[in-house]
Amino acid sequence: MILGGNGSGKSTLLQVICGFVGINEGQMVYTRTSGPTPQVVSEEDLRLFVSFSSPYLQLIEDFTMLEMIEHAAQFKPFQAGLTPEEVMKIAELNHAANKPIKQFSSGMKQRLKLALAILADTPLLLLDEPVSNLDKAAISWYKEMVVSYGKQRTVIVCSNAIEEEFVFCTSQLTVSDFKPKIL
Repeated sequence: MILGGNGSGKSTLLQVICGFVGINEGQMVYTRTSGPTPQVVSEEDLRLFVSFSSPYLQLIEDFTMLEMIEHAAQFKPFQAGLTPEEVMKIAELNHAANKPIKQFSSGMKQRLKLALAILADTPLLLLDEPVSNLDKAAISWYKEMVVSYGKQRTVIVCSNAIEEEFVFCTSQLTVSDFKPKIL
């Protein structure tokens, strides 16, 4: 887990890791360690190795949920060959399959974003403030999802210290520990 207050750089760090934001200095090297020798992953192939969810990421509002899931599956397969219908059921949103996303509540949108990221078949899962806009029942769903579908993956959660977001994490990094002190 990565902890820090508002504006501390947590979200920017995740955006850099997943390739959404470029860096000014240094370099990012992505290696895949499945097999006897680590292999460098190109920036073009990075999307196949990383899934990302954040409350500020936008969904395609004119799509129905089914269309959004089908669209996402074209770019990144789901775990265990899950079908779009199974993804909706696991997300507990199958009742809204043909509803336009622009008519979703903020909690439904967040649940869909989380389902798309958590159920994607990638070795790295990045979750930025994952319980934003979720009610108590959805927070329980989120924790079960990460435990069930986060196995055999590296899961990085950024949080403002909301314990429900990271109860399953085994390591902690605090952003302020790595920022230069301004005098």
